[in-house]
Amino acid sequence: MAVDYDLVIIGGGSGGLVVASAAAQMNAKVALVEKDKLGGDCLWYGCVPSKSLIHAARVAYEVKHASRFGIHAETSKIDFAKANSHVQKVIATIEPHDSPERFRGLGVEVIFGSGKFIDPHTFEVDGRQLKARNFVVSTGSRPAAPPITGLQEAGYLTNEQVFSLTERPDSLAVIGAGPIGCELGQSFHRLGSQVTIISSRDQIMPKEDPEAAAVVAKQLESEGIRILRNARAEKVEIVDGKKCLWAGGEKVIVDEILMSAGRSPNVESLDLETAGVKYDKKGIKVNEALQTSNPRIYACGDVIGGYQFTHVAGYEAVVVLTNALFSPIKKWFPSKANYRVIPWATFTDPELARVGLTEEQARKRYGDDVFVLQQPFSGVDRAQAEAATAGFGKIITTEKGEILGAHLVGPSAGELIHEVVLAMANNLPVSKLTGIHIYPTLSEVNSKAALLLQKQKFAQNEGLQNLLAKFFSFTRSR
Repeated sequence: MAVDYDLVIIGGGSGGLVVASAAAQMNAKVALVEKDKLGGDCLWYGCVPSKSLIHAARVAYEVKHASRFGIHAETSKIDFAKANSHVQKVIATIEPHDSPERFRGLGVEVIFGSGKFIDPHTFEVDGRQLKARNFVVSTGSRPAAPPITGLQEAGYLTNEQVFSLTERPDSLAVIGAGPIGCELGQSFHRLGSQVTIISSRDQIMPKEDPEAAAVVAKQLESEGIRILRNARAEKVEIVDGKKCLWAGGEKVIVDEILMSAGRSPNVESLDLETAGVKYDKKGIKVNEALQTSNPRIYACGDVIGGYQFTHVAGYEAVVVLTNALFSPIKKWFPSKANYRVIPWATFTDPELARVGLTEEQARKRYGDDVFVLQQPFSGVDRAQAEAATAGFGKIITTEKGEILGAHLVGPSAGELIHEVVLAMANNLPVSKLTGIHIYPTLSEVNSKAALLLQKQKFAQNEGLQNLLAKFFSFTRSR
């Protein structure tokens, strides 16, 4: 069958852009289809704007609490519109890297429009039929809204609208206590909103280590954020211009509601059934090579569910690229996605970062062969110097030192986790983390935690303790 392209990529988010850029630079003929604008959720509604707003909120918080260092500053006025203009400025600065002009300059044919599969080998965009040797679906996801009575009528915000606000809501209810809800809830509170976070479980950020999540929850509540636990939003009404939200038997009256209760894959308009591609409410089904039920169609990023992070989408894009672009060879020994070492971070204050197994998961899998090495930041001198002692570093290992997982909650946790990630990815034992670290730096939390394995093993080895006691007694007597 004659084809027009080596690859047709559907969706111009993080995953699709990586595939398009790399394929074009290898002289493949590539078309990139996007219905809105390049950059995806990360650039416009996710990572970039949220971290920019978090930074502005952090500055406001530090100024407000500067008196603890003998610095007295006036913080009675926060110009929310100007704070949000910082967000838009950062987006505008980064956007050219993801612009159509850049990709066209690389040789990618960028096509804007909505499209669908009309058969297993053809994708149609606004009446134009694109035939390719292989296709890549990377259409991402969108905010999900649970069926709450009156919610649609009352109106609500998601991450797709919240960064366009020019006026700060005086009060805000956040439905969902996952990473996005906690990050934005804390940021809006620090910028002057009264915030209530509604958590359907007892623990906020339920995928995280319970001890680590508790440190973040304690900080949020200490700042004045209200957390309703084991509560589900039931209905919303408009009363006297305010939004009245019933959750967990309580009534929360606010100016705005921010929905942060999960994501849904963008698959509905693609006519995947026509292409023979299987999917469900979690996303497109793929094998280890990220190949769908149609062997000519691959998928990556949020649209396949799983780990919904920009860096994971980029990793999956590389797997897809090698398999789809070199399919005549790769069909015999395909590259496979390996999720053993996937780190992530929640950029609350304190930050929370994770890689690998939790303590509970490790004990279920390895039984008694689990050592938990936990070093509080209060024992790290740099953290003391910066008055940032809340939290800890926790590394989970086997007796032989194999690193099973790590959980950091505290200052710069999202940066500090990478030392452990590097060790895990290269199958290095935890002892390799005990080497020289610059003093005083926060990174000592990793080396101090790593040293605990030998200390714990020594404490459990009475025979060795007795032998050493006799040895030193003998040497003293000579």
